Amino acid sequence: MSNLIMPPPDRKVLGRRREIAQHLRSIIAAEAVIDDVEEMRAYESDGLTAYRQIPMLVALPSTTDQVSRILKFCQDEGIKVVPRGAGTSLSGGALPLEDGLLLGMAKFSSVLEVDYDNRCAVVQPGVTNLAITQAVEADGFYYAPDPSSQIACTIGGNVAENSGGVHCLKYGLTTNNILGLEVVLITGEVVRIGGKHLDAEGYDLLGLMIGSEGLLGVVTEVTVRILPKPETARALLMGFPASEQGGACVADIISAGIIPGGMEMMDRLAIHAAEEFVHAGYPLDVEALLIVELDGPEAEVDHLISRVSAIAEANSAVSIRVSETEEERTAFWAGRKAAFPAVGRISPDYYCMDGTIPRRQLPKVLSRMNELSKQFGLRVANVFHAGDGNLHPLILYDANEPGELERAEEFGAEILKLCVEVGGVLTGEHGVGVEKRDLMGTMFSETDLEHQQRVKCVFDADSLLNPGKVFPTLHRCAELGRMHIHAGRLPFPDIPRF
Repeated sequence: MSNLIMPPPDRKVLGRRREIAQHLRSIIAAEAVIDDVEEMRAYESDGLTAYRQIPMLVALPSTTDQVSRILKFCQDEGIKVVPRGAGTSLSGGALPLEDGLLLGMAKFSSVLEVDYDNRCAVVQPGVTNLAITQAVEADGFYYAPDPSSQIACTIGGNVAENSGGVHCLKYGLTTNNILGLEVVLITGEVVRIGGKHLDAEGYDLLGLMIGSEGLLGVVTEVTVRILPKPETARALLMGFPASEQGGACVADIISAGIIPGGMEMMDRLAIHAAEEFVHAGYPLDVEALLIVELDGPEAEVDHLISRVSAIAEANSAVSIRVSETEEERTAFWAGRKAAFPAVGRISPDYYCMDGTIPRRQLPKVLSRMNELSKQFGLRVANVFHAGDGNLHPLILYDANEPGELERAEEFGAEILKLCVEVGGVLTGEHGVGVEKRDLMGTMFSETDLEHQQRVKCVFDADSLLNPGKVFPTLHRCAELGRMHIHAGRLPFPDIPRF
């Protein structure tokens, strides 16, 4: 990845920068168009900070109509567009282009409606994940997906990457908690997909759009499911003498038919970093720490706590603590949710990976990662969603040391190849972006990738939306024999258009 290749800049478009900025200022407020290089530096990268690029221009619209007019202008003029939410993407999904417009959606920050009868909320894409829960918690509801960055990441970005979180094992990823979307296509058309009901009829365009990484359209409104808070929630904090034993405990819990509200695992390096950062009361004499949260009726939770404790003991757990108060349960999770910034205190830089494996392969993969750590001479801290096999290895390096970034990338690539080798996938929630783009061939054949690109051609025939992401080779739509599109419109007549 260190020799990252993006689409070559269009010099004609670059030469019209001032003219393009002037036109954009006729659509949105003058101050909402940023063309000063120093001011645009805030947008030069997302959470994958190893790669940076100053965009040609930044536009900050605040209404769906403005987004529609901007996208239509960009299609008419052949201008590339990179949508951006809060910029917390860890795969380079919002990496700007030298000759592209960065479309910032931060001003779309309102909760538009809360509908308790239909157990949903309608929000704009710039609303943070946590803010959705805060808007409904007084009435006993919450929004289930909770990425560790939920205090900062926005729902629009969650939709783009199909984000998960510590409760995704029981309550699902973003795709399982979205009912409807308003999306603006590159043509400027505004379409609505789904609504306030489950399982919309016709094509599963909702499933197609969620996780599409900004390649198909720009989301301007999201209808999310909200759930009543469980009657009881308690967590177990369990320490193991080896990561393999912790991994075996995870598999045994699931095979016993128990579906925890959350199940997370951390290794020694991550445990020590998190404890020094938040003082959550983690044991420091263990190699692996498993956090298991059980929720539901109190009697059921008490019963499951005893079953999970017995399973942990059978897997040689050396310590088991059960939260007795809500404050204690929150403290258990505080260390896990602060693991990323905590690791940032013990290393100048770290590279956060994201791959998913079958749960039964957890002991094998952890053992192999330890071998790779020695091979590349770089430490790795492991924090991951143990319940669904979503790994988040943090490779520690120093970008100021020649060659360390390249070694970290090679190490990361080997981890992702290992995930695919054992029957897993390249990503669980971070997306492909530019980080995993050149590894797509390890999981998909050329035919697979061509078919995926045909889908993009239906929505974006000129490849103007977020080009250079996801696909290792970008074919022209004409080369792929794309589906027939009349006047640039989608071949799905049942989608409401506005």
